[in-house]
Amino acid sequence: MTGDERTTEVEPTLRSYGISVEAVEGGDPLDLTYMTAFPGREVHHGEIGRALNALLDRAEADAWDPVRVEATVVRSPGDVLGTWHAKATWFEALLSYEISETEFSTRVLETLTHADEPADADGSVADRSAADGEPADAGDEA
Repeated sequence: MTGDERTTEVEPTLRSYGISVEAVEGGDPLDLTYMTAFPGREVHHGEIGRALNALLDRAEADAWDPVRVEATVVRSPGDVLGTWHAKATWFEALLSYEISETEFSTRVLETLTHADEPADADGSVADRSAADGEPADAGDEA
């Protein structure tokens, strides 16, 4: 199976995991845009987890070669809620039992940005939990 065939099968797999794929472009990175089923203020962590599990299951079945995944989450077409990414090396480390599922999830969630978050003076996105004075929810995992 060629790399192109592997990529074309990613979309139906994501859909079978409940991800409403708007666009997926193969290659490295794999660019994924999906419409959230939870159009609130923040990207739903469980939805990220379902997308990652779809990709991990394909990789475990030797049906997808891990590459960097760049995901854009939209509320509706053109209305970006947030973005996240996962590095190929993180997939590989998890699949070879070098890191735990919790560590993998933590790494991905640390990349999560929300479109309505204010940027710091250096251009980075501010930590919403710190800005709101509320602790982050430790139970949220991808």
